[in-house]
Amino acid sequence: MNKNKLILEHCPNFYKIINFEYFEDDLITAKLLKIYRRFIFDADISDSATINRVEEIDKVLGKYVVDYSFRKEMKHSLSNLQIKKSNNILLDLVDNLIAIFNRYEEGTTRRIYISRWI
Repeated sequence: MNKNKLILEHCPNFYKIINFEYFEDDLITAKLLKIYRRFIFDADISDSATINRVEEIDKVLGKYVVDYSFRKEMKHSLSNLQIKKSNNILLDLVDNLIAIFNRYEEGTTRRIYISRWI
């Protein structure tokens, strides 16, 4: 089976992400989509850690194209992002995108209190 088809089996949000319409002057979204394509199609299928990252980045960008408040938070976080020089900058960037998503999920999860009626 083709490598791209195997990768796309792990990316349920692929077509929603790729077909996302954004403004021409939105360079951050354009770069994120370019990074997404490059990362998932250069991924090693035999490595389970890489496949987990592919699934995570698909979930992150799926949330990015659907949720305006997350998109706004992501753009703000990316403007302050600093990445150290390393062997694989793309991998470090993907890990940082996943970390931003995890922080957002922790911060926006609401605690539900059971109210007691008197």
